[in-house]
Amino acid sequence: MKFSDAMRWRYATKKFDPQKLVDETVVDELLDITNLTPTSYGLQPFKFVVLKNQELQDKLITSSYGQRQVADASHVLIIAARTDVDANYIREYVAMVESQRNLAEGTMQEYCQVMIGSMTRMSPESLNHWAAKQAYIALGTVMAACATLQIDACPMEGFIPQEYNEILNLEQHQLNAVLVIPIGYRADDDATQHNQKVRRPITDMVIRI
Repeated sequence: MKFSDAMRWRYATKKFDPQKLVDETVVDELLDITNLTPTSYGLQPFKFVVLKNQELQDKLITSSYGQRQVADASHVLIIAARTDVDANYIREYVAMVESQRNLAEGTMQEYCQVMIGSMTRMSPESLNHWAAKQAYIALGTVMAACATLQIDACPMEGFIPQEYNEILNLEQHQLNAVLVIPIGYRADDDATQHNQKVRRPITDMVIRI
C-alpha cells in the first residue's frame, strides 16, 4: 500500500474489536519506527509506556471521560514527557552520541554546554511544555507508522493526566502522561470507519512563494 493510501485508510477508531490483538512483533516494529522520531537536540524527552493489562485498561475508562477505546484496544500507548531532563541527562546523552559515533571523549563538550545552558534556563513549566511539544512530534510518527502497518489507532487528548500518572505510577519513573493512543483493529460495526474523510482542499492549505 502506498503511504498516501495508508493515510486515507486510517481514521480515529471509535470502536475496537477486543478479540483482535496486535501481535507483539508488530508492536515492537511500531516502537522501533517511533523511536526514530526527530526531536529537538535529539534529546528524546519522553518515553513510550505500553499498556496491555485488562484490569488497568478498564480502570482508565473513567480517567478517559468514559471513552472505551482504552479498554477495548489491543494495547494502549501513552507518550509520557520526561521530567528529569537536566544537566546530567544531557551529559549522558552526549556520552552516548560520542560512543556510538566513535568520537573521542569530550569532542562534543562545547555543544553539550550549549544544550545545558538552553535547558537549564527554562522554568520547570517551560521545560514540561517543551517536552510535551516533542511528544506531539512522536504522535505524528505513531499515527503514520500505524497506518503503514495497517494497525488502527485513536489519538486521545481527552484524559486526565494526573489520574493516569497515579494509576500507572508514572511519577515514580519521572514521567508525565501527555498523549494516549489505543491501538488494535476496528470493530466491524464501528460506523465511523465508513465516514468520508474531510479535509480542506490543498489549494486552501498551501501557499507557494
